[in-house]
Amino acid sequence: MSAVRKTLTSVVTAVVLAGGLAVGAAGPASAATCPSSASPVIDGARASWSLSCSGGTVKVSGWVEDTRMDGKCAVVRIVGGNGVTKRAEACKSGVRKQFSHSFAKTKKAEVRLAIA
Repeated sequence: MSAVRKTLTSVVTAVVLAGGLAVGAAGPASAATCPSSASPVIDGARASWSLSCSGGTVKVSGWVEDTRMDGKCAVVRIVGGNGVTKRAEACKSGVRKQFSHSFAKTKKAEVRLAIA
């Protein structure tokens, strides 16, 4: 293998590894601070929510909808910055559930949409 080819291969490998580490470190983070909103869609579920803050409390409000007849439920899991966990779920295709949860002494929350 020529010196130029070895150098090019090394550079490409380093870039791929660095990119992989950066992506791996980021992960599927869904933590947010006020104000923010999201409207995720996954296979079998969709949701929409917003975070608002007032007086040291974060409020997470929105809806979750089951979009597939598979016997599973669409679930929104919320972990407040204070460690308190809440959830909302919709079961059966086409069912949409509204939710609103408040978390005291924090201005952030991690919100995730899943199938369970």
